[in-house]
Amino acid sequence: MSNLVEQQREKAKQLKKTICLAEAVLDPRTMKAARMFMDEGLGTPLIVGSPIALTESATKAGVDMNGMKVIDPAHFDRMDDMIAAYQTRRAKDNLSKDEVNKLLQDPLWFGAMLVSMGIADGMTAGALNTTANVIRASIKCIGPRKGLKTVSSCFLMVVPDCPYGQDGAMIYSDCGVIPAPTLEQLVDIGEAAAQSCKHLIGVEPIIAYLSFSTKGSADHPDAKKMAEAANLLAARRPDLKVDGELQGDAALIQSIGERKCPGSPVAGKANTLIFPDLGAGNIAYKLTERLTGGLAFGPLLQGLALPVNDLSRGCTSEDIVHVAAITALQTQ
Repeated sequence: MSNLVEQQREKAKQLKKTICLAEAVLDPRTMKAARMFMDEGLGTPLIVGSPIALTESATKAGVDMNGMKVIDPAHFDRMDDMIAAYQTRRAKDNLSKDEVNKLLQDPLWFGAMLVSMGIADGMTAGALNTTANVIRASIKCIGPRKGLKTVSSCFLMVVPDCPYGQDGAMIYSDCGVIPAPTLEQLVDIGEAAAQSCKHLIGVEPIIAYLSFSTKGSADHPDAKKMAEAANLLAARRPDLKVDGELQGDAALIQSIGERKCPGSPVAGKANTLIFPDLGAGNIAYKLTERLTGGLAFGPLLQGLALPVNDLSRGCTSEDIVHVAAITALQTQ
């Protein structure tokens, strides 16, 4: 376990947040993770489902549910309030009370509404559900953060014995949600990734908009788009260190950054990397993870008003525990 991971867990212990693990009723890995999350003192796991079904899941996982917070959607005493809150949020959908009630029997949607209502501080899901399902429930029940229109994702990369980023820790975004981001979406992605850097790495974000070109070395619309996105984010958030377009080496390696773009506040020092599209981002994070033996946590959702995080469907219980701890950090 890396020093950064240990630091994140210590912070989660101090925050003592309630994190909904919405898939425990059908997934023994999630049930085991709920027990581990509680036993490590990382916060309070909130699991969703009928007591009978949850007991069966706990038995399969070989864990004791004692002390866990349990809510059964079928017997939730605030279901009328939840239905009304959803109808207000999604008035344009024009759903009846019965239609909303049926929707909210799904633990994923119910869990997202628990977060929306402040009953849980955040949610971690995706061991069984696709990323698309997790995002859909999150957008409809919670919605984007004020000032942003885009819900995107990032990966927290932790590369051993690496001098780049913050001692090998970096944010890669967007690597999991938006295939071909528009200019406006790229600006939102950069702003959301800056917050991810603050919460997850605990340092000032230094944001590089990446391209195959550095500062006009290639005259191409794709490179100009990244430069414009960087300029728009810098204008929107003058408190942030942001620059682009930069090639990967110019963003990370100080000697190259100084040579290619002297005076840049970012070149050679970046810890938050914004990719031009999902192809570039997804390829980069997987190659980084496999070629370096590094850790890749994500896709972590960003840009939501309240924290929800996605999981790989191949995740382990330990993966779920740490993403739940990260979710707690995002409540700050």
